Amino acid sequence: MTPRLLRAAGPAILVLAALAAAVWALAFAGGADPLTVGDPGPVIRWGLPVAKLLVNLSAAAMIGALVVALWALRAGEREFDVALDTASIGAAVFTVASGTVTFFTFLSVFNPQLSAGPEFGAQLGRFLVDTELGRAWLLTTIAAAAVTVLAFAVRGWIPTLVTAILAAASLIPMATQGHSGDLASHGLVVTALAIHILGAAVWLGGLVLIVVVRPVLAGDRVRTVLERYSTIALAAFVVVAASGVLRSLAAIASPLELVTTPYGVVLSVKIVALIAMGLLGAWYRLRLIATHPSGVFWRVVTLELALMGIASGAAAALARSAPPVGEEPPTAQTPAEILTGEPLPPELTPIRLLTEWDIDPLWLLAGAFGIALYLAGVWRLRRRGDHWPVYRTVLWVLGMLLLVWVTNGALNAYGHTLFSMHMLMHMLLSMAIPLLLVPGAPVTLAARAIPKREDGSRGGREWILWIVHNPVAKVLTHPLVAAGIFIGSLWLFYFSELFRWSLYDHLGHEWMVTHFLISGYLFVMSLVGIDPVPYRLPHAGRLVTLIVVMAMHAFFGIAIMSQSGLMVAEWYGAMGRTWGATPLEDQYAGGGIAWSIGEIPTLITAITVAIQWSRSDERQQRRRDRHADRTGDAELDAYNARLAALAERDRRAGV
Repeated sequence: MTPRLLRAAGPAILVLAALAAAVWALAFAGGADPLTVGDPGPVIRWGLPVAKLLVNLSAAAMIGALVVALWALRAGEREFDVALDTASIGAAVFTVASGTVTFFTFLSVFNPQLSAGPEFGAQLGRFLVDTELGRAWLLTTIAAAAVTVLAFAVRGWIPTLVTAILAAASLIPMATQGHSGDLASHGLVVTALAIHILGAAVWLGGLVLIVVVRPVLAGDRVRTVLERYSTIALAAFVVVAASGVLRSLAAIASPLELVTTPYGVVLSVKIVALIAMGLLGAWYRLRLIATHPSGVFWRVVTLELALMGIASGAAAALARSAPPVGEEPPTAQTPAEILTGEPLPPELTPIRLLTEWDIDPLWLLAGAFGIALYLAGVWRLRRRGDHWPVYRTVLWVLGMLLLVWVTNGALNAYGHTLFSMHMLMHMLLSMAIPLLLVPGAPVTLAARAIPKREDGSRGGREWILWIVHNPVAKVLTHPLVAAGIFIGSLWLFYFSELFRWSLYDHLGHEWMVTHFLISGYLFVMSLVGIDPVPYRLPHAGRLVTLIVVMAMHAFFGIAIMSQSGLMVAEWYGAMGRTWGATPLEDQYAGGGIAWSIGEIPTLITAITVAIQWSRSDERQQRRRDRHADRTGDAELDAYNARLAALAERDRRAGV
């Protein structure tokens, strides 16, 4: 198939393969079977998953085109315009499909009598405003409409980046729909599905854009764009595979169910399609791009589009099919299950700090990518003969491993049950982990290891340096601003509704982890960082800042310990926990952790500042000594000669 023919037939192959796979999977797994009670009819039973399939495909075209444009194409040229036009068209279809899903979902849930009367409109309005499901799809539809307009109107780098962020955010509500929100391990499933959706969208949408933009790419430009897309596709494949495995763990009880249950068979088809796509991607990355960017390559693209359609159709059907693991909650839920969606963890013991885990796919992948990319950068430097201090690599890896443990280990498992464990998690995120990561100097490593783009596009190096040097970053990295955010957010979070939000909403929990990690990183970097920042206080000013922060931090811990009542009492006081300290005693212990253990990283930071101050004085003295050696103490001789001249003048005046 020629590239010109593929441009017209490629999207059609994708959609047809997806529809065929969806129809088969729905019939095989029973996703479109009549309901025993309140059956909405065949139009809704079959139309809803098909509409969701169109949502998935159009969302992929939207987000994939924007990501590839930001990573592989040149702004101000035809290729960039084609990418944004593709994103706008995808977003328009996404808007219509989301609106259709919203309406079909309303008919499926409420099973109302269709009419043009005010009663029907009032019911629809209540569904959109008063129910979580309705609000989620309403927000998705509105965000998709906004992306449609923005992708059509913008053409610069930064407006496109903002549009891409909004496009990615519009996909997040989809993760809470279908069966995922009702399965056990709610947090794991929702996060895994959100990552899975975003990764698949970038992978699929990027390939669609490659097909669409091919005619406007001339000569060697085709190969360059393909190489850059293959890098995106590789990362997306890892994300999709890892998140898919974690998501499947909550849907099937054993691997045997992959071949013995209808749901498992459909899931197996999806897995096989994804593996085949990964192998094809590896093949053309290693062989075809460099040797033969047309002919065989475009036939491989056709096959990959068909496989992507099969995987997408199977995924849409799985969202409407009952998994082997039961979704219905038990008749008598414990208080912990009512509040958190998960059973109460066993009594906390020292050994369970190492053996108890509660996986968070987002931070598990962040840690894995953080280590892998850093080591790849170090390897690239060493391969070309450049030096990179070993201690930086060791500290960075230790920091990432600690981040993985904090966000996936016992602290994450017990943080929703014990305030003390939540506070320990907070202290490590905002103070201990940044103290390990900042000396790793990731920005300096990236600037040295990632090649500079010469064709007007922006790659990893360009985007990282833009983040570091943009005006917002200059403000946030100012030592006084970073210190204000670090200590101010501590008080604001725990003495406002933000703390309650982080407990009740998984999105709030993820925001909490992200915020305290970043705020701590900025604070530590502004004081002892190796990476360049626009302004740093003198060493004496840094020590004064640390003393003030330590005092405010200790005062915060004392304020927690002085509380006579429980914070978020309807949560920590209603867990039904029969082991360990009472909730109020545990809260007191949490305040003690903030006061005592939380001060240890701050003290280490102060010692580091003092050492840097001493070394700075030593370096300055060595520079002076070297200058004196080079000039033969000319400055000292001139100074002595001046003193002698003044003495001689005074002697004569006295005479």
